[in-house]
Amino acid sequence: MRILVDTPIWSLAFRRGQRQADEESLVDELRELIHESRAVMIGPIRQEILSGIPNAYQFEKVRKHLRAFDDLFIPAESYERAAELFNLCRAKGVQGSQIDFLICAVAQHHGVSIFTSDGDFKNYVNHIRIVLHTNIRAKQERL
Repeated sequence: MRILVDTPIWSLAFRRGQRQADEESLVDELRELIHESRAVMIGPIRQEILSGIPNAYQFEKVRKHLRAFDDLFIPAESYERAAELFNLCRAKGVQGSQIDFLICAVAQHHGVSIFTSDGDFKNYVNHIRIVLHTNIRAKQERL
């Protein structure tokens, strides 16, 4: 099964410097998904990642890495579905960003799970049908 990897996971992978053990576990999981050719993204996630890089050299370096990944197609219906999901969650008191709900809609459309460290998705899963990718390796390390 393909996994739609959210911005916070990619950001961890591209971040320089020391990572906490739980962050390293997430990056290891991403590496495994990439090795298995299961990691996918969407254009808005690509844009979010690149928008946070002010240094031109680093920007080009990250852009080259990201070009190895195709974007999942986003049909017009996914944007409409994202708005429905936003409204549904908002009516239940759950707030979220437009991009989060687009990620959920695209995941539903393509039948993929979402790999994220963004805690908001744990709230969404209680109200909408999405599957969150769990980092099995991290769970095993904690046992």
